[in-house]
Amino acid sequence: MVLESLTTPQRAERKPWDLFFIGIIYAAVGLFLAIWVFKEEASIVMVLLTVVACVPLMYNTLRLEEEKDTTIESERTLLKEHSRALSFFMFLFVGFCIAFSLAYIFLPASIVESAFQTQTNTIRNINSQISGETINSGAISGGTIEGDAIGGALLFIQIFLNNFKVMLFCIFFSFFYGAGAIFILTWNASVISAAIGTFFRSHISDYASSLGLVKVAGYFHIYSLSLLRYFVHGLPEILAYFIGGLAGGIISVAVIRHDFGTQTFRKIVRDAFDLFLLAIVVLLIAAGIEVYITPLLF
Repeated sequence: MVLESLTTPQRAERKPWDLFFIGIIYAAVGLFLAIWVFKEEASIVMVLLTVVACVPLMYNTLRLEEEKDTTIESERTLLKEHSRALSFFMFLFVGFCIAFSLAYIFLPASIVESAFQTQTNTIRNINSQISGETINSGAISGGTIEGDAIGGALLFIQIFLNNFKVMLFCIFFSFFYGAGAIFILTWNASVISAAIGTFFRSHISDYASSLGLVKVAGYFHIYSLSLLRYFVHGLPEILAYFIGGLAGGIISVAVIRHDFGTQTFRKIVRDAFDLFLLAIVVLLIAAGIEVYITPLLF
């Protein structure tokens, strides 16, 4: 198909930045077709169409990374090689976010409501859960400094556990469906984009009334803040999901291509386990950033 021919894993590893623009194309085409053909269900269909465009690249990348496991002995070298794939997947994800968030900001409100309905409902549910638990922890502790510390620790644990659950989904989807993790990651891109768009729209009026927003630079400033508001902790989370998805996908390919119990299969499983541990470390860092750093910046 046309979108499939835009790149290959080998080309993507050489020029990871190109995946940023390819991600924009994939997401824009998926969104356009979803609104045009399936307007009532566009919020889900646009994710599915974007995923369909990514599946060949994702699957071929998993096969390439599994082949590296069979030819490279050093674990450090393997992780360095895997980082090439992770880098272009991150650029792909950022491209999704830019395309979806700009659509959320500039499309008419009636179209945005149908195109991002499920995503905005998801954001409301997440915010209500987090706000409820934060209020409860503060009430129990009496609102003291110690209570704030306990509340922060509880929020850290909650966010980490939620993110860990998503990472497990990525691993299982990659294992059972090969490139299945790209669905969860594309869905997360659409949810983050809806949050970015909501943040932009809610702050642009305040900025305009206080400073007189008459220049394009003002809009760019608010959009940049909107991106940073969610990318500061969101990108490490997504990186962890990609690492987990890569681990599950490598094992999935190995199960098909190698017999259980062979030395090659054990080596691949060991590499996947190292990736799993690395993903947990990245998730811990991301949760710490979200709880203790992002609130100070925004």
